[in-house]
Amino acid sequence: MAREKLGSRLGFILVSVSCAIGVGNIWKFPYMVGQNGGAIFVLIYLAFLAVMGIPVMTMEFSMGRASKKSPVKMYDSLAPKGPKSKWKAQGFVMLGGNVMLMMYYSVVTAWLLIYTFKMCAGEFNGITAENSSATYATVTGNPWLQMGVVAIVVALGVLVCALGVGKSLEKVNKVMMIALFVLMIAVAINCMFLPGTADGLYFYLVPDFSKLQGPALFTTIASAMSQSFFTLSLGMGSMAIFGSYIDKERSLLGESINIAVLDTVVALLAGLIIFPACFSYNGGAVNAGPPLIFITLPMVFSNMFLGQLWGAIFFVCLCFAALSTVFAVFENIFACFMELTGWARIKTCLIVGAGLLVLSLPCIFGFNLLSGFQPFGAGSTILDLEDFIVSHLVLPISSLFIVIFCTTKLGWGMDNYVAEANLGKGLKIRKGPQVYIKYVLPFLIGTFVVVNLVFEILKMTGVL
Repeated sequence: MAREKLGSRLGFILVSVSCAIGVGNIWKFPYMVGQNGGAIFVLIYLAFLAVMGIPVMTMEFSMGRASKKSPVKMYDSLAPKGPKSKWKAQGFVMLGGNVMLMMYYSVVTAWLLIYTFKMCAGEFNGITAENSSATYATVTGNPWLQMGVVAIVVALGVLVCALGVGKSLEKVNKVMMIALFVLMIAVAINCMFLPGTADGLYFYLVPDFSKLQGPALFTTIASAMSQSFFTLSLGMGSMAIFGSYIDKERSLLGESINIAVLDTVVALLAGLIIFPACFSYNGGAVNAGPPLIFITLPMVFSNMFLGQLWGAIFFVCLCFAALSTVFAVFENIFACFMELTGWARIKTCLIVGAGLLVLSLPCIFGFNLLSGFQPFGAGSTILDLEDFIVSHLVLPISSLFIVIFCTTKLGWGMDNYVAEANLGKGLKIRKGPQVYIKYVLPFLIGTFVVVNLVFEILKMTGVL
């Protein structure tokens, strides 16, 4: 069967961006900023994005384009004969990471759809802090409502992917990404001119290095490194699959930079919406964690002039971002299963889509029927466990293996990787950066993996 192709360079960039842009940018990034000292976290995050995220993304694209395979077959195609069997398992780890991500990501996407409907219907007008918390508890406490909306999310993903890469996925994600940028810019401009936003902008844009003291130093660095992988969807082969759908007209370093910049712009716009609004109407309470979007913001928008309108637009943006990622990651999962089973695209989408719906149940039940299971102590849920596995284990460890595979003779090798990445017009990987990529990058990622795991264990045990 001939390999499907994306129709244009813009399509490739926007589909790849749609995979990277999601609730990691608009839901997770702002609350991570709020919990980790504001602008100092943003600064460290941007540094890790440049020195770690872009090189790993370039490697994923190169592996996908050279092999023209999904992650489960990619290593077989590129690895030298001897260690082929050793690398094969890494492809299945990537597939597992994608599946685990969708086990909770589809649930969060369902919440966003529910909240968008509520915001458009005016249910948050005049809402108080107590009412907002009660609404969040009601939504997460209702397994039947969540199951129904998750089924809609999965059905949309199956429908878009079943119609094909060029015919459906590329076109749908193009429209959603362009609309997302336009709408977010409009909401950000409005929020930046709200009364009393100076403190919010200062918190978000001016680094305070005094906040990097004691345990906060390790918390902020570890969180920023983890977010840099999560926000670009690295280490799961999600970028590799889209690399497998493109031609060799453009070199891949430049494309990776373009995608990382667009992804970062959306994350920064989210902050320019949330922090001025929260400081203007909520006294600067921005450290609520994951409930920031679902508890704090509805209350903020309810107090804003034309708040229902701006709130509805913002939640539509969130839905576009979340659904675009669902579609992109679903495509990665479906492509893997198509190559493993030989099934046709429609059959794969229907069967695997049904499996993904069933696998979302533990996350849904973690807030109600299984709320007694608190893996990280009081208040934690199954979602926290699944997010920990993806963000702190699969993404960084798989990224480390990608770097080793692309830079050493144990795998594909530095010469093959650089030759593929440099094919076509655009930025090239020069000799100097090659030294960094081969010797420094694996050390940085390896150190992060070890330090991050130790730190998380210390937090779980109550030492920190």
